[in-house]
Amino acid sequence: MRALLSVSDKSGLVDLARALHGAGIILIASGGTARTLNAAGLPVIPVSMLTGFPEILGGRVKTLHPAIHGPILARPTAEHEAELAAHNMAAIDLVVCNLYPFARTIASADVTFTQAMEQIDIGGVALLRAAAKNNERVTVVVDPDDYAWVAEKLTGGGLSAAERRALALKAFRHTAAYDAAISNYLAREVEGDTPTPTHLHLIAERVQNLRYGENPHQQAAFYRWAGYEPAFVQLQGKALSYNNLGDLHGAWGAVNEYETPAVAIIKHANPCGLATHEDIVVAYQRALASDPVSAFGSIVAANRPVDLALVEAMGKLFVEVLAAPEFTPAALQRLRKKKNLRVMRATGAPEYPLQLLTVSGGLLLQTRDDQILSRAEVVSQRQPDDREMADLLFAWRVAKWVKSNAIVFARDQATVGIGAGQMSRVDAVHYAAIKAGERARAAVMASDAFFPFADGIEAAAQAGVTAVIQPGGSKRDEEVIAAADRLGLAMVFTGMRHFRH
Repeated sequence: MRALLSVSDKSGLVDLARALHGAGIILIASGGTARTLNAAGLPVIPVSMLTGFPEILGGRVKTLHPAIHGPILARPTAEHEAELAAHNMAAIDLVVCNLYPFARTIASADVTFTQAMEQIDIGGVALLRAAAKNNERVTVVVDPDDYAWVAEKLTGGGLSAAERRALALKAFRHTAAYDAAISNYLAREVEGDTPTPTHLHLIAERVQNLRYGENPHQQAAFYRWAGYEPAFVQLQGKALSYNNLGDLHGAWGAVNEYETPAVAIIKHANPCGLATHEDIVVAYQRALASDPVSAFGSIVAANRPVDLALVEAMGKLFVEVLAAPEFTPAALQRLRKKKNLRVMRATGAPEYPLQLLTVSGGLLLQTRDDQILSRAEVVSQRQPDDREMADLLFAWRVAKWVKSNAIVFARDQATVGIGAGQMSRVDAVHYAAIKAGERARAAVMASDAFFPFADGIEAAAQAGVTAVIQPGGSKRDEEVIAAADRLGLAMVFTGMRHFRH
C-alpha cells in the first residue's frame, strides 16, 4: 500500500506518517512535506523520483504529472492495473493533502494582490479531486482532525466504502469552500468592495441539527458561516431550538445598541421589554415591568456580566435562554438549579455582514441595519426637554428591533408599551397604548417609519404621550406636524427608517 502526503498545514503530519510507516505503508511526499518527514527520520520517496522530473517554477509545479495522477485515478480493474504496470507505475491508495492558506492570507489587511494569487493552490486541488473522484479505491484525507481515526482504520483492516465516500465528500466540500473564497476575493478586486456581487458564493458549515423548525413538522439545522467564530458558547441547559436561536439574535442585537448597561426581554422575535440603567438589576426590573405577562418563556439578554444579584432578581420567572458577556461563578452555581435554562456566554465574535432571506426562485440579500441616527431635527413648535430627548433616542434604538409596523412607548430609559407587527401604524399605536396603560402618561413614542396620517399622532396624544420620534418623509408630513403642534407634542424627524419584517 502506498500513501502520498502533500500538505500545507503540517500539524499532526509526523504522527500520522509514523503510524502509516509502522503499518508497512510506503510514504511518498513532495517538497516541504518530504523535508519535514525526513527530518523526523522517516523514509520517504520524493515525488520527483516517481515523475523523473524535478519541481519547477519555484515549487509551482510538483505533483501535476501522469506518474502521480495515473496511480491515483486508476480504478481497480484488470485493464487499469495492466496499464499502470506497462508504464512501470504502482497504485497510490491514500492521499493526504490540504491546501495553501488562501483565506488566512487575504485576511491580512496589507496583503497585495500578487501575494494573494500566490496562495492559490493548483496541484493540491488536483490531488484532492482525483483522490476523491476515485473513492471506490482511494482514501483521501484533507482534515488533520481525521488523521488519528484514519490511521487506526488503515492499520486495522482498512476503511469501508461508506467511510471513503464520506472522506471524499469532505474533500470536495473543502475545495468548494476554497474556490468560493478565491471567487469572492477576485469579485471584490474586479467589481469593487460591494456586498452585491454578480455571483454569490456562500459557504456555511452545519453546527447541529435542531429538533425541528418553527413547527414540529419542519426540519431544521443551525449553520455557521465558514471562517467565523461562534457568537455564543453554551454553558448549560438543553439544546437550543430554531426559535430560540432567532430570538437570541434579536435579544443580543437589541442590548448591544446601548453603551450603558441594558437588558432586553424578547418574545416571539420582538422585545416585550427593554431598559437601560447604571445598575443592571434595575435595568432588568424595568424591562420586566414593561410587559411581565409576555416575559413568560422569553429570551433575556444583558450587555453586562450576570451576577448573583441579577439571577436572584429574575427569581422564578420562566426563561428559555439567558445571554450575557460573562457570568460570575456564584451566578452560574445558582443557575444550575434551572437545568432546562440555556445559559449562553457571548464571545464577541464579529457578525456576518450580510442578511439573507430565501424567496420563491432565489434569495434576497441586504447589508445589516447597522445605522441608528442620521439626524435629529425638531420639526414641531415645542422643543423636547432633556428627559424627553434622551427617552426619544432610547426608544428609537428599541424600535429598530421591533417587527414593523413598530411603535415603542418609553419613559425613563425603559419601554412601557410596544406595538409590533401590526398591519396599520395606528393599530400599533393603540396596541402600545393598551400595554402601557397609565404609564403612557408623559411617555415618548418612537415609530420605525413615517406616519401616513395624523391619526397615529392623535392616538398617541390621547394615551398621554408628550413627544414623538419618527423618520418623516410622508407626503402628509405637514398635516402630521400640524397635529403635533395642535396637541402640544414635541416631534423629531430622523431622516431614516428601521423596517424589520
